[in-house]
Amino acid sequence: MRPASAPAHVACIMDGNRRWAEQNGLPETAGHRAGRSAALDVIDAARSAGVRWLTLFAFSSENWRRPGEEVAFLMQLVQHTVRRHALALHAKDIRCRFLGAADARIPAALRRDIADLENLTRDNRGMTLTAAFGHGGRGDLISAARSLIRAGVPADAVTEELFAAHLPLPDTPDVDLVVRTSGEQRISNFMLWQVAYAEWVYPPELWPDFGTEQFLRCLDTYSRRQRRFGARPQNPAHHTDGSEPCLTRL
Repeated sequence: MRPASAPAHVACIMDGNRRWAEQNGLPETAGHRAGRSAALDVIDAARSAGVRWLTLFAFSSENWRRPGEEVAFLMQLVQHTVRRHALALHAKDIRCRFLGAADARIPAALRRDIADLENLTRDNRGMTLTAAFGHGGRGDLISAARSLIRAGVPADAVTEELFAAHLPLPDTPDVDLVVRTSGEQRISNFMLWQVAYAEWVYPPELWPDFGTEQFLRCLDTYSRRQRRFGARPQNPAHHTDGSEPCLTRL
């Protein structure tokens, strides 16, 4: 795949770690570790393909309801990942950010490591990697509404552009492609504002089995879709082989 054909912003809902562990007769912790390896592969694949923004749904606001032992392990896994791979991500010119990591339930040491990683990579321009960690789309919408109210913005002055400017990480562009692994087909309260016009792909692989080949296949699927954003297509391509039309931005 040529970098020029890649979507600008890809978001991945990394689903299936626990099911992968169960299917392989392993503890849940092994599934999460395997999922981390898959995430690192996808980061490299996205950067090589020319994706400019990559968002990984690592931990949702609803995941706090999971058993305490699992949550504690996930916090430790993320901290270990941040510490081990910070310099490598920086060397690859990847800017790293976290969406939702201000949650007070995140251990203080992990919050410091996250801040250090963000500061280390803040000037990188090769790709922006956002980890949605402690994130919930509804919470982001509430945060934006509260910010507008605090700013004293009159109701009639609120526009889509102004509302988006009050969201967390407001420079994040709309998502072009969402990949949700394991065959599940739910939004799961993920970036509700930014995915409004995204294309969705649902590969059957569980996340630990998802890698470079599967990711590039999703990009290829995206490239053969026609995005109209509610408008009529201009000179639509005619396909007699059953394939999807090429991407058209209107």
